[in-house]
Amino acid sequence: MTPAGAARYAVVGNPDNRRTAFLQAALRAAGLPAARVVPWLDVLAGTARFHPGETVRIDSPGEDPQVDRIMRGATESTRVEGGSRWYRAFRAAVERIAHDVRAAGGHLQADPAELAVLFDKRLCHAALDRAGIPVPPSPTSGAAAPPLRGWRDLREILGRPGLRRVFAKPAHGSSASGVLAVETASGGRVRATTSVELTPSGALYNSLRLHRYEDEAAIAAIVDALAPDGLHVERWLPKASQHGRSADLRVVVVAGRATHAVVRTAAGPLTNLHLGGSRGDLAAVQAAVAAAGGSWRQALEVCERAAAVFPGTPCVGVDLLPAAGWRRFAVGEVNAFGDLLPGLTGLPGGPAEGTDTYGAQVAALPHP
Repeated sequence: MTPAGAARYAVVGNPDNRRTAFLQAALRAAGLPAARVVPWLDVLAGTARFHPGETVRIDSPGEDPQVDRIMRGATESTRVEGGSRWYRAFRAAVERIAHDVRAAGGHLQADPAELAVLFDKRLCHAALDRAGIPVPPSPTSGAAAPPLRGWRDLREILGRPGLRRVFAKPAHGSSASGVLAVETASGGRVRATTSVELTPSGALYNSLRLHRYEDEAAIAAIVDALAPDGLHVERWLPKASQHGRSADLRVVVVAGRATHAVVRTAAGPLTNLHLGGSRGDLAAVQAAVAAAGGSWRQALEVCERAAAVFPGTPCVGVDLLPAAGWRRFAVGEVNAFGDLLPGLTGLPGGPAEGTDTYGAQVAALPHP
């Protein structure tokens, strides 16, 4: 059957971006017309238009320097700062899209209120915690949590029981931008592993190479620069390993079902593939879970339960953190645009077996 309104399907995205290309390829593979592309630049300029009866998808505004400059106000796309301004711009744009789609008599495949939560790690963590989803303990999520004002506050957190090792994450960041894995060592010394490159002038830049800082003044400078944009702090959980490398998983959930999973391994605490992480062996993970007396199906159900906290968001990417020993799992993050996994096909026996993440989303479009 043909999805309802497939001939009037539109995507808010960046026209030359690979995300848009993957979506169009999935539509072609399903024998459906191409989506009409509504550029993010038009949305930000207030010139975007939507058509009656159109089904509209919102895709990531990322990977476009001009869009990024407008939303973050940074003259250099590799700068880390500007997350709170980006967040305000994103929320305003999504609200405008929702209003204009409704006014045109169309249907938006997104819930603006949910996107506002998904793009604030503090709010997202608190929402998952309230729903009973296992998450790393956090002193910064929840309505009663005071904001983290800088290094002095983080230094105090590191002295609390169970919080000697933490992740400090920009509240509105993505792709590990600005994330620090901070730990205290003997004698009260601290060290941090991060993708942030601190320049002599004090500017912060994203780097594709991980940096390790052991000078407390440098770590303090980074944290103090990021704190005004908002920081989320959570306990650094000891993760399971594969071939001596720390491991976690990105699990894509489409229309409530876990459809795709990729193992990410790294020599250090940050497993992001663009930061030197590599794809691991999913079959070996499943075997390790079974050998530990756990259930792979239950691990996927944790991800599906996390996705169910956001019922108006048809596709999310869940970062699943396996505890050492592979018996227990926690959710690190839920990503609204966590479907960019080129070349990855669906889980064997699952609803998207043999197709990529975009094909799974096209197949899940509503039918007449």
